[in-house]
Amino acid sequence: MRSDRVKYGADRAAHRALFRALGHTDEEMKRPMVAVVSAENEIVPGHMHLDRIAEAVRQGVLLAGGMPVKFSTIGICDGISMGHTGMCYPLPSRELIADSIEVMIEAHLFDALVLVTNCDKIVPGMLMAAGRLNLPAVVVSGGPMLAGRHEGEVVDVSNLFEAAGRFKKGMITEQELEELIDKGCPGCGSCAGLFTANSMNCLTEALGMGLPGNGTIPAVFSERLRLAKEAGMAVMNIVNQGGPLPRDIMTERAFRNAVAVDMAIGGSTNTALHLPAIAKEVGVALTLQTFDEVSQAVPQIVKLSPSGSHRMEDLYAAGGIQAVMKALYEQGLIDGDQKSVTGKSIGEAIGKARIVREDVIRPIHRPYSPDGGLKVLKGNLAPDGAIVKKGAVDPKMYVHSGPARVFEDEESAVRAILSGRIVPGDVVVIRNEGPKGGPGMREMLSATSAVAGVGLDDKVVLLTDGRFSGATRGASIGHISPEAAAGGPIGLVKDGDLIRIDLNRGTLEIEVSEEELERRRRSWKGASLRPVTGYLKRYRKLVSSAAQGAVLLDD
Repeated sequence: MRSDRVKYGADRAAHRALFRALGHTDEEMKRPMVAVVSAENEIVPGHMHLDRIAEAVRQGVLLAGGMPVKFSTIGICDGISMGHTGMCYPLPSRELIADSIEVMIEAHLFDALVLVTNCDKIVPGMLMAAGRLNLPAVVVSGGPMLAGRHEGEVVDVSNLFEAAGRFKKGMITEQELEELIDKGCPGCGSCAGLFTANSMNCLTEALGMGLPGNGTIPAVFSERLRLAKEAGMAVMNIVNQGGPLPRDIMTERAFRNAVAVDMAIGGSTNTALHLPAIAKEVGVALTLQTFDEVSQAVPQIVKLSPSGSHRMEDLYAAGGIQAVMKALYEQGLIDGDQKSVTGKSIGEAIGKARIVREDVIRPIHRPYSPDGGLKVLKGNLAPDGAIVKKGAVDPKMYVHSGPARVFEDEESAVRAILSGRIVPGDVVVIRNEGPKGGPGMREMLSATSAVAGVGLDDKVVLLTDGRFSGATRGASIGHISPEAAAGGPIGLVKDGDLIRIDLNRGTLEIEVSEEELERRRRSWKGASLRPVTGYLKRYRKLVSSAAQGAVLLDD
């Protein structure tokens, strides 16, 4: 075992003394040393209960003969950091999480790890670390929050963001707003809709790095604690069997499986950043072209909030991600031969799965859409690509032409939306919010929620080189690459330019001649970027484009 190098031999006397200072017995030290990496904290509702999940993992490791050792990593609440400069930090935190886990595992020579996670950037950060380290590893999430109930309606955090716009327009009273705040987020767990956190926890299952149920078992169910114990036992089984390791599991075909599930459920557009970043750690090149190819082949059979009325608890009751995968597998849309942390192939693991509620998981022959829930767009405004959650767009907005209304940051766009300066037909362009420009590629949920709150979500288009929250609905097109800070065409758009989108054809065009765009390029003086210091300054220098997953470049 790797850990023997820090536990045995006369020259490790001091090391053993330090282990004994921690209370470890000689019997424990004979066992494989398993890191239980917990992102528990008291600022993220999805992470407030991870101490209980981590303890259940520890019990599972002990039951299976391992020596569990817990340490922590950071986790940011995207909801609390939304709509202000704090949103510059969540995406960059993904790299810090991966790096911090690598540092702890390699410094102490752990034999294996169980990654206890739940929310947006923490899930991909932990998967990136697992791929990089390539030690026995299992990921287990804390599970989704139950939906709230308000005046007989099912609600979640996306309703709260939209309620802010409705209140500012006088559509609801302050008392009504406060009542909704009381009911919108009823307890622990990752926010109840299919936002980024739940999308990534579901795709962890699809990749084969999480046990069945990882994405959908509600946080407050005892089944979630049992799953955590099983995760601890599963990692010990991998240790004892000598595999499969993360790079055996996260193959090119496994990533295609994950993208297929992503398309079938209509996941967050942020998955187009995170899956390529995880793939890079295991030597797999995952591009937007793969998302586009899979989207054309895989129908959307699930619509959860914000695209539909169902929540994660409904997907759980309908059969979960395993039932979605079974439906795709039966049509040859995913590869069942891929390995998983269960010790079984994906095909074997989903063998008993079935759709229980066809109102939540539609049969393949009766989908919401014949193509996937995400759509990749390209054109002279986005030469390297852009992405939209097509499943959350009103079909009448699939094809649209309108005048550009250009803003240099999210805040100015939100002020314009709430003051009534944006009208039906407009194309709102928010630039200088990309990976370098933000820096950190802020989510524009305040802007999209303002649009929805004032009733324009089916009447205007939003474009940005930043990104959108998984809670976004409407014609919100993000990740426009190259970004303005890198000299991309979005930086050349002027007020009144006609912009045309076609989600059916996958195009995004500015109807300005190439000669005029070239003239603008020659006179362009560079993007006006907010000054930053510390980590964000380093991040701005090293981060790649959104089309590459906004990963940090090695040179």
